[in-house]
Amino acid sequence: MRVLVVEDARALADILVEGLRDQGMAVDAAHDGLDAAAKLDATAYDVVVLDRDLPGIHGDTLCRMITSREDRVMVLMLTAADAPGDRVGGLLLGADDYLAKPFHFPELVLRIRSLARRRPAARARVLRAAGIELDPLSRTAVRDGRQLDLSVKEFSLLEALMDASPAFRSAEELLEQVWDEHADPFTNTVAVTIGRLRRKLGDPAVITTTPGVGYRLVGRP
Repeated sequence: MRVLVVEDARALADILVEGLRDQGMAVDAAHDGLDAAAKLDATAYDVVVLDRDLPGIHGDTLCRMITSREDRVMVLMLTAADAPGDRVGGLLLGADDYLAKPFHFPELVLRIRSLARRRPAARARVLRAAGIELDPLSRTAVRDGRQLDLSVKEFSLLEALMDASPAFRSAEELLEQVWDEHADPFTNTVAVTIGRLRRKLGDPAVITTTPGVGYRLVGRP
């Protein structure tokens, strides 16, 4: 899942980004409306966590811009404006959900995941491929009845491969989808994480590598 946090309070933005990354999401941050608009043009996000009172382009205007796009992105307004009229106003702008500050972080995570599932053309809740069943909501993965003990990144990497199966995912695509815009494109992070994931999945091997092409899952559905 790819999330854009648009928040001009940098300390709060840093907390949100770190916390959501710990939950296995690929997260970028923008601190004003202009930067957010540029990132939205360059990257396909599942959910935007949007503050209303932004410099550059106001959050209300940015919300209208987002909801008018053909490649629909879900919007969660996260703002200190918590009166009933503020909530109604935000939803009338096209926001898909509204959460007032201060907020409970686990609730924010659940709301983001719920929005991602509701996004048009969102992937199925439970993914199945190569004898593996993965549930993004409960963050569980099972192979042939055996529960897999995966790290956050291993889980997200497996989810990306299953989402693409039986097609390939290049290392660059995986780096963009599972990590974020600050990931080093020349790092071997993907290969190292793939190696750990292979060991945890066990035999028979189901992740294949084709040099110059990428990785994919093989085996029975």
